[in-house]
Amino acid sequence: MSSKKSEGKFILKGFTPAGDQPKAISGLLNGLKKGMKKQTLLGATGTGKTFTIANVINQIQKPTLVIAHNKTLAAQLAQEFRSFFPDAAVQYFVSYYDYYQPEAYMPVTDTYIEKDAQINEEIDRLRHASTQALLSRKDVIIVASVSCIYGLGSPVEYERENIKISIGDKISKTELMQKFIYVQYERTNADLSPGTFRAIGNRIDVMPISETIMLQIEITDGIITHLTTTDPVSMKIVEEVNNYFLFPAKHFISDEKTRLRAIKTIQVELNERVKELEKENKILEIERIKRRTTYDIAMIREMGFCQGIENYSRHLSGKKSGVAPDTLLEYFPHNAKGEPEFLTIIDESHVTLPQLRAMYAGDQSRKQTLVDYGFRLPSAKDNRPLKYEEFEKRIDDVIYMSATPSIYEKENSEQIVEQIIRPTGLIDPELFVRPVIAKGKYVAKPSTGSKVDGRSTQQVEYRGQVHDFIKEAVSDIKKGGRVIATTLTKKMAESLSEYLKEQGVKAEYLHSDIKTMDRIQILTSFRKGEFDCLVGVNLLREGLDLPEVTLIGILDADKEGFLRSETSLIQTIGRAARNENGRVILYADVMTNSLSKAIEETNRRRNIQIAYNKEHNITPTTIIKKIEDITEQIASNHDRAVSLELDLDKKLFAKNPNKLIKLKENQMKEAIKILDFETAAILRDEIKVLKMRMEDKSDKK
Repeated sequence: MSSKKSEGKFILKGFTPAGDQPKAISGLLNGLKKGMKKQTLLGATGTGKTFTIANVINQIQKPTLVIAHNKTLAAQLAQEFRSFFPDAAVQYFVSYYDYYQPEAYMPVTDTYIEKDAQINEEIDRLRHASTQALLSRKDVIIVASVSCIYGLGSPVEYERENIKISIGDKISKTELMQKFIYVQYERTNADLSPGTFRAIGNRIDVMPISETIMLQIEITDGIITHLTTTDPVSMKIVEEVNNYFLFPAKHFISDEKTRLRAIKTIQVELNERVKELEKENKILEIERIKRRTTYDIAMIREMGFCQGIENYSRHLSGKKSGVAPDTLLEYFPHNAKGEPEFLTIIDESHVTLPQLRAMYAGDQSRKQTLVDYGFRLPSAKDNRPLKYEEFEKRIDDVIYMSATPSIYEKENSEQIVEQIIRPTGLIDPELFVRPVIAKGKYVAKPSTGSKVDGRSTQQVEYRGQVHDFIKEAVSDIKKGGRVIATTLTKKMAESLSEYLKEQGVKAEYLHSDIKTMDRIQILTSFRKGEFDCLVGVNLLREGLDLPEVTLIGILDADKEGFLRSETSLIQTIGRAARNENGRVILYADVMTNSLSKAIEETNRRRNIQIAYNKEHNITPTTIIKKIEDITEQIASNHDRAVSLELDLDKKLFAKNPNKLIKLKENQMKEAIKILDFETAAILRDEIKVLKMRMEDKSDKK
């Protein structure tokens, strides 16, 4: 590892652009050449927006930040970009908490809630891999959640405090171990994990915070004689090296001079705050802030670190009150004038941008209460996410990416590049609008721009949306299709699912109360045809990609609100765009503004797609997408976890339980390496069970 920038270039591997992709790539590149700072890629569902962006990155050769609105989507994007750029540093940067309860105080009940968090060590390692890649390479893509705009620690300090270890260096074991402790590495006598080291004879083993390999350092007569990277499980040598750069184990790091300066300014602020509270006669608050801050100062002086040190980030960085904190954005390259020189992609911008804009206000409200009641100094408020205007100043060229851009993107983009044509030739689904309630004799009508179906030529008995959907669902299922129904409430989803079963339709419901593993299994079973109808509330959040779906019924489509907004309707309609027979029935008694716009936009796209197919003599064909083995692997792993006593290799456990645990840990790390966090979580739980069995075994002895 080196702290100097490598000359690595992005080399795109994979498919040739097709459909609208060449036009979109050209449009975005021309916009960048003309100096357009804000552009929008309006890409219909299934048109390959990520591949288009990969081609843009390949052309401009700039480090890139991709922001997604949740961890799962970020992981999917990282996997895609890794497949396009296998030789580049594609890293994953999200919040490293498995569980997070922020510090808070509720005055009404006089309840103080201490910060409680469970850090996922593997995600923390990936965060360090992200920052180190940015400081050492040029061919870097960081796929991040919105946590990337939260305070992180100074990149200058982080880079400056790395330790260069070289063969021939004159240093004793004690001196080298002191250096490791200084950059927040922990000594252990057990197996190594990222951010730890151990001493064995004349050798020091250390595992870098961003790696899962071990660096072995041999010292003879005060001189480093050998440096090797080694697999910690097999102990097989990976590589012999002449020098190695070891970055700090924490992003908040500082030298002794900086800490001493920070201690002085923290003490000054404490004295000023005590005077303010004395004027307000807040005796309890004075006691709180003096006790907390005095203890933290002592810890920083003695250990160089304290719990919640991020709350003193302003003092450690030397920034003035109100100045924005350092974030991941500061780790990206900047020119001599300090201006950012990287590309930013905001995926699903209609969801991600509102999140970015809302983070600051929520954080400040909580911190202000802590300050008012003496739990934190006012400077703690400067440990915060960026305000949106600060975020915009810290990025350079930005491309908003969405199938349904919001008003913000439309008003602020210097150009909107459309990507409507799918490489497969598939067109947006046909739309039909039908009543919600029973109408007696009724003439079924398709939406404007759609062809008339057989039912519209005659009057039929209409018994309402549920019965109509069942009739249409049964028809599609008989032809081998799958169907989806979306409802407004969880209760309605469950009730409709039960009613469908009573009517002979194999159905299951899906909503946010169902656990992640169960959701994966339900979707897999649906694709396999183990049941035929999926009923859900907000199915958009599942990131569904279901080419088997031929019919979607949107119940109560005329109930204005989040679930029936123009954006949600278009996104839901798009789920039926992966099958050549895809169609959507919108059940509505009133033509709302959102409904009208969604129908108009869908039919506009259909007309463009149909014209393109006709001009190029393309016959749309349904996407044939393999049901991923990874899902089957997750399911089988889940089964193994449930019946661990039956499935574990009892012979190996009886002979060498530590070896079995090591094997599981290695499998878990491999799963995380490919961003398969579901499998990693299952393996983590298996490891816990194995360790419990080992303890039970020891107790019995």
